[in-house]
Order: sequence, then structure tokens, then C-alpha cells
Amino acid sequence: MSGSYPFTVDPWSIGLSGIDTSQLMHRESVFALSNGHIGWRGNLDEGDPRGIPGTYLNGVFEEYPMPYAEDGYGYPEDGQHVINVSNGQILRLLLDDEPFDVRRGTLARHDQRLDFRAGTLHRHVEWTSPAGRAVRVRSTRLVSLSHRSVAAVRYEVEAMDAPVTATVQSELVANEAIPDAHPEARVQRTVDAPLDGVEHVVLGSAATLVHRTRTSGQGIAVTMDHRVATSGSTDPDVGTEVSADLARTTISVRLEPGERLEIVKFIGHEWADGVSVAGLRDRAEGAVADAVRDGWNGLAEQQRARLDEYWACADVRVDGEPKLQQAVRFALFHIFQAAARAELRSVPGKGLTGAGYDGHTFWDFEAFVLPVLTSTAPHAAEQALRWRHSTLDHARRRARLLGLAGAAFPWRTIDGRESSGYWPASTIAFHLNADIAFAALHYVRATGDRAFERDAGLEILVETARLWMSLGHHDADGRFHIDGVTGPDEYSAMVDDNVYTNLMARLNLDGAAATARRHPDVADTLGVGPDEIDQWAATASAMTVPFDAARQIHPQFAGFTDKQHWDFDGTSPDQYPLQEHFPYFDLYRKQVVKQADLVLALYLAGDAFTATEKERAFAYYEALTVRDSSLSAAVQAVIAAEVGHLELAADYLAETATIDLHDLHENTDAGLHLASLAGIWLALTAGFGGMRDSENGLRFAPRLPSQLTRIAFGVRIGGQTLHLDITPAATVYLLSDGPTRSIRHFDETLVLSPGHPTTVPTPPLPAVGPRPTQPPSRAPRGFTAAFAD
Repeated sequence: MSGSYPFTVDPWSIGLSGIDTSQLMHRESVFALSNGHIGWRGNLDEGDPRGIPGTYLNGVFEEYPMPYAEDGYGYPEDGQHVINVSNGQILRLLLDDEPFDVRRGTLARHDQRLDFRAGTLHRHVEWTSPAGRAVRVRSTRLVSLSHRSVAAVRYEVEAMDAPVTATVQSELVANEAIPDAHPEARVQRTVDAPLDGVEHVVLGSAATLVHRTRTSGQGIAVTMDHRVATSGSTDPDVGTEVSADLARTTISVRLEPGERLEIVKFIGHEWADGVSVAGLRDRAEGAVADAVRDGWNGLAEQQRARLDEYWACADVRVDGEPKLQQAVRFALFHIFQAAARAELRSVPGKGLTGAGYDGHTFWDFEAFVLPVLTSTAPHAAEQALRWRHSTLDHARRRARLLGLAGAAFPWRTIDGRESSGYWPASTIAFHLNADIAFAALHYVRATGDRAFERDAGLEILVETARLWMSLGHHDADGRFHIDGVTGPDEYSAMVDDNVYTNLMARLNLDGAAATARRHPDVADTLGVGPDEIDQWAATASAMTVPFDAARQIHPQFAGFTDKQHWDFDGTSPDQYPLQEHFPYFDLYRKQVVKQADLVLALYLAGDAFTATEKERAFAYYEALTVRDSSLSAAVQAVIAAEVGHLELAADYLAETATIDLHDLHENTDAGLHLASLAGIWLALTAGFGGMRDSENGLRFAPRLPSQLTRIAFGVRIGGQTLHLDITPAATVYLLSDGPTRSIRHFDETLVLSPGHPTTVPTPPLPAVGPRPTQPPSRAPRGFTAAFAD
């Protein structure tokens, strides 16, 4: 794993100078903008050159018949793939009829910068055409956090040293060609040009395209309007034309040296099922009209105000490595914009930064991303959980198809229906259901949101508890087993008593029982009586948690530690990731771990293990874990810090922080890894902050590695914000206005009074064993090397 860091280093933004057209796809993912409803990849304004064009609406997808070599009962019949909607980013520039193209002429300057506080993407270009016409182009774009359906671009052209006629063609384009949208030809045919034109119209200065997806039948309306000004004495000529897949507003003006043309483009995006064409068009046009009334300055001010509110709690300050400081704010910005206005829609694994993973949502959203949102933007977390609740009918039908009770949530989906065709490492990974339940429990503990608990959380917990009761079984001794499942590690499949799955199911069952007892009236409406609640609690107590007494290690699943070890010495560095070079059947029958599994249990179900068990287990699984998944390093960082290997934890933090910026897994072109970005926050707060949450409240155990001199962060607790300022010697806790609260600092209980900082020393680090070793060539790169130029 290696990479380089081409970005300008700044604590509150990330930028690139110059342009390498071979790296456009990576650039487009990094500079993507979103609000959870709209996603714009960071394509160049003029549309060419481009890597992958991307304009996405959350929940808009196309269906296709799932391709199987051999069909089987219970296999999903239809797949889902995110598609591009009409692209309103494009502003093509011509100078005296010669097109502006960064690949031609002389490019004296080309800078792009993503501003984390303003929520804007800036571009500054100085270019001389082959005919010698020099211009300065500045653009700023935003996807609004205040207007859910609106994106906007401010585009400015300045003549530099000679008169020039500047012509801008501002476009909405539908059915753009997407390179290699899917490796399966039948799927590619389905998602290639997926939109049927329904209506196109010019109304005043605004143009609207209305389309419907050919198979899924979703209606989409996109509207654009402009406000045009010039600093010169000549008024621009403006005209608009429209057809089924193209709307174009052409703006042309003669500029003298130093004169500027400014265009503000407003784009409204709406979609819905079962809404008339007129209704969709009215929504999109209304959204644009509202944005035009606010104007560019109003949108920009609202954007900054919303982000100021977010950063007041969410910001993490890291002293010791400027690139890490930049990386954590980059991560938190993308996490927030991926979910801020999702509002009862899913949050895909790539957010809305690209079409990777087909635009699907996975379990890692609840396990990795939701804890960040719960602690920093709880309203967004609530909406995401309510989306899961809204899909319960799909999950119930899926459970019945599998012969199970309760609800079986999908392994991968866009609208709540299962869209995964590979059952060994996906649809039998039932831990997903406990991950969702765990996220709901954590949200309620952190926020005290009893309204959510009553009208959504309890039903999620009830239906997932019922699933476990029907999926598992009691043996003759009364112990409860869950057989034939796959845990988080995708190099092991269809195993018995996966420790992570069993422990998370236990938390699910206990949480369902406790919540049902708190709300007996709601439980009664769900058909839950005292006997069923008692059965959940008894089953949780009887849950099997395998332990290898001879090795004094928890096996990842029953019998895992008796399996043959993978031949790591015989595996060359270029044979990773293993699934691309070895058959799955061989991986499944060996001791080799793709990503943290048992180690993830040490974190999320940590109360089930003693400190000694954690230390032994971490060392054992370090020697087996190859981190072929982007999810692994963050969890390893958390547990490495907990067991006292602080420098190793820092190395894993550095790897997590650079997965996308360095493109370590060589797939950031298709979008950012949202869960890995969340992992940066987890490694800092749960790792070096030692933050743990349970029914007993919040506990912190802050310790810093030698590479860092300070970490400061905030978390939301029941409407209050708790700030921590951690240095090697001590931690300062400061609670915002509200009631007093108790937390634990290591084993000491602190009663915090709002507005009064409490400073407590860091106890000495207990003796730890030797630093664990990893398989050959699979050790983390190292903190210093990861951030080197």
C-alpha cells in the first residue's frame, strides 16, 4: 500500500494546482459536493475533459434482471444501479468561437479548492487560446444545505489583455454516456441512457427537462435559470432552446480588457414516484424560484451558517501533523454533506460522490457512519434510522421468503429491497440486522430521543429480535447458537457461532427487551407480550460465545482456531487483495482475515471481554489480518489504542486517513469510501479518546501517541455538547449549557457542571506486551511515511 499526496495542505480546505487529465476521476471524487439529496461529482465546469460525469439524486436508480449463472430459491430477482440524472453543471465557454479546453492553448494557472467551512468548490483558471486570447475564469459551486433541491454555480469570465467575445453555453444534459458503468453487459445496456423524455419546456428565463426511468418508473424534473451581469457597457445576448435531452441557454457578450461577465446558474432537482409531470415540474421550478429570490449571496451565507453550526460541535483539532488535520476535516465535511438533507433516504457506501458499489447502502453505514452523525449531527442520524424503519415491510417480506420471523434487512440496497446476488458473503451476513438495532440503541442513548424510540426504534428492535429467535436454536444444554452465517470478515463464510454476530445479536435481544418494557403500550400494538420479552432476555443470557481454552483466545467463530493457517510466507505482495488471486473456497477454509471481525467485536461489544482477553485476541488476529478491506484499519486503530499499542494505532490511523486521498485501494475513482472517512473520526475519538458508550453512560480513556501533541473534539449528548481537549498529561472536559452530567474518565466518575472546565490527569500507561506483528508485507505503512510528500 503506497500513495502520494498531491493536494495543497490547509487546515480548512483541500486543493489541487495544475491538472493531470489522467487523474480526473480521483479529483472528481475528492471535490464532489452533496447535501444528501443531490450529488455532484467535481467535474470541470465546461464538461470536457472529464473522467466520470456524475449528477445523482438520492434514491433514483434503474432496475435490471439480476444475472445468475444458476438461479436458486430466494435469490433477488432484480438488481438496482444508481443512474445519472440531467446534468446541470455544464457551462461551456467559447472565446471568439474557439472552445476553452484545458488540453489546448496555454494554461498559466489552474487551481481547484474545496472549502470545508463555506461548503463550496472554487476554481481559478488563467488560459490563453491558441489564437492568443487570454482570459481569467473563476467559478464557485455549491450544493445547498438550506435548499434541499438546489445547486448553484457562480461563473465569471474576465478578458485579460485584448478584447474578446465570450460565449457561454449553459446546459442541462440528460442520458450522457457513462464509461463502464457496469462490467455485466446486460446491466450496462439497462443503465446506458436510462431516461425517457416526458416533457421539456421554457418558461420565462427558466428551462425544465422532465424524464422517467424506463424500468423503475421514477419521475425526475430538473430546472435551470440564470442571472447574468457584466461590468462592461455592452449588454449580453441571452437565448434558450430546449429538446428532450438538452436545454441550453446561450449567453454572449463582447468584453474589453479588464471587463467581466458574471453568470449565476441555479439548478433545481426533484424526483418522485407516482407524481404527475406537472407536479414534478412545479416542484423543480419552485425550488429554483426560491433560490433566485435568495440570490447567490443568500445561498452562500446560508451555507456558511449551516456549516458553522455543524463545526461548532463536530470539529476535531489535531496537533502534530497538518495533513492529518486536513484529512479529518475533509472526512467530517463529506460525512455531513452525504447525510445532511437525505431525509428518509439511504446514505450509500460512496455517499453521492460516485456510482461505486452501484450506489448501494451497506451495513457499514450503521456500524461506522451513524456513530459519527449521532455524535455530531443527530438530526441526520435520526432521518437515516427512520429511512431504515420505512423499509421494514420490505425486510419482513424478505424474512418470510427465507422462512424466518421478524425482518431481514437487505445486505445491499437503494430502496430497501435486497439487491445482492452473492449470498455466501452477503445475504447470510445477518449481523447487519443487529448493526441496525445497535445504531438505534446508541442513537437513543446519546440523544434521549424517546419519541423516535417509541414510534420507530422499538419496532426495529422487535422485528430484528424476532429474526434472531427464528434464525438460532437452543442445544440440549440450553445454550443458544446461530449457525450458517457470515460475519464481517468476508474471507470466512457460512460459519457457526460467529462471535461478532452472536454478541451483537445478544445486545439486540437485550435492547429489545429493555425498550419494550419501557414502552409496554407500544409493544402491545406490535403484538409483543411479557412472555416474548422474557424469551428475548433469556436467549440473550444463553447466547453462545465460543472460547478456545487451550489457546486462551476467542475464535472468530466456532472451530476457527483449529483451521489451517494461510501460507503468508508463500504469498507475494502483488497477490493482494487475496480474493483477486485465490479461489474463495480456499480462503474460506483457512485462518486468514480480510477485515476486522473478532476485533470489531472487541470494540462494539467490548464489555463481553476482559482486558487480558482483548490484548491476547488483538495480537492473535493481527497476525492473520491482511486488510484487503478499507474498513479494517480504523477498527484496528481503536483496539490497538485500547490495549496500549499507541504507535501502532497511529500507524493505522494514518492509513485510514489516506485511503481516499492517496487512493490506497485504487478505487476512489468511483467515489469516496464513506465508512473509511468515518473511521478517521472513530480512530481519534474511540481510539485515542477512548470513548465508549453503554447503558452505564459515556466513558473516556484518553491517551495520545508520540506522534500527536493534542486532540480536541466535541460530542452531542442529549442536546448538550461535551468538548474534550486531550494532551499527553491531562484532559479538559467542558460541558455546554444544560444540566450537570456524569461521565467516567478511566475508572473515575466525574460530575460535569456546564460552563466549568474539569481537568483530570492521564494515569500512567500499564505495561504492555511486544508490538503485534502482521502478515508479511501487510504491516501498516507507518505514520511518518504515510504523510510524507
